[in-house]
Amino acid sequence: MARKMFRRILIPFVIAAALAVVAGCHLLQAIGETPSEAETAAYEKLPYYRDGQFQSPEPLIHPGRSANGAPSNWLRFAWRFISRAVTANPDAPDAPLPKVALDRTSFAAAPAGLAAYWLGHSSLIVEMEGKRLLVDPVFGNAAPFPGIMGRYTAAPLARDQLPPLDYVLLTHDHYDHLEYATMRALRGLDIQFVVPYGVGAHLRKWGIAPERIHETGWGEAYSGDGLVFASERTIHFSGRTFGSRNKSLWTSWSLKGRQFRVFISGDSGYGEHFREIGAKHGPFDLAFIEIDAWNARWPKTHMFPEEVIRTYHDVGARAMVPVHWGVFDLGGHPWDESISKVSELAARDGAVELLTPLMGERIAPGESVTREWWRNAPDAGKP
Repeated sequence: MARKMFRRILIPFVIAAALAVVAGCHLLQAIGETPSEAETAAYEKLPYYRDGQFQSPEPLIHPGRSANGAPSNWLRFAWRFISRAVTANPDAPDAPLPKVALDRTSFAAAPAGLAAYWLGHSSLIVEMEGKRLLVDPVFGNAAPFPGIMGRYTAAPLARDQLPPLDYVLLTHDHYDHLEYATMRALRGLDIQFVVPYGVGAHLRKWGIAPERIHETGWGEAYSGDGLVFASERTIHFSGRTFGSRNKSLWTSWSLKGRQFRVFISGDSGYGEHFREIGAKHGPFDLAFIEIDAWNARWPKTHMFPEEVIRTYHDVGARAMVPVHWGVFDLGGHPWDESISKVSELAARDGAVELLTPLMGERIAPGESVTREWWRNAPDAGKP
């Protein structure tokens, strides 16, 4: 009797311990890796690296304080994100968002000209002058474990249905921009990875060959296949744990080909750097500019809607696709608030060419006509 009782107690304990070990191993893998001592020693020579960390061009306001510096209830705000992992999110859409379903047959065998597919949030496929780029690909949730920071809606394209790729382009290592499962899925393919300093450490840990990883810093560029990938500064931060904060760099990308120029803002607060980017690399045929996750508690980490319009003009964009929205609850406001405000401001401005595709919809500047599809969503305008 005692032995049976012992087994009944022991077996669940062993199973729970085994599951904990498996989960722990997965977590350690998904977190990634920090740069080596040799790499950090090299970073010390950079003007924007100090005391073991990359430095933002402008200091970020601590999220525990509001825009005017007054204390805010950070614990209550943090609990909001934790609780929404297990309860209904009032800021989420009431139904899956409309999209254009894609598979690998949806793409031309040989991409030509300039076209793009928004896959939701900041994930993109950009076809430019015969090459196909995958930008900040995240197909699951924005955290190392399922169920935390989940998606409003599924991606329009499954990870295993990606078309042939030439490049993967990453802006920084936050979980909503760099996904362990996707990098692992791509590790055996003949693809070049163009990333900011320090992000290569993650990729090498996940099995991507070092010779296929090209790391750059602000004011530097990587060239390949007739394309130039120019890295420029943004006001942001990096890190996949509290201990790895700012151990790797974050960046925007200016893509220059023989015929077209494309700007990818990455994550950034608003600043003079956008005007400098426009003067140095613009004008751009197409700009992908982040519009969501702004909040008074972190006013320099992301752009407010009015600042998005300023950025469009600063960089010299001829057309803009808003990104960094529609998938994750990161800013503490309704899912369609950012796009609605940006759209209204663009219409009021009168000189902004705004393209707002469905997730998965092919767009080409000068050809595509998009619509304000979010206004017809099941919960459009809900309080």
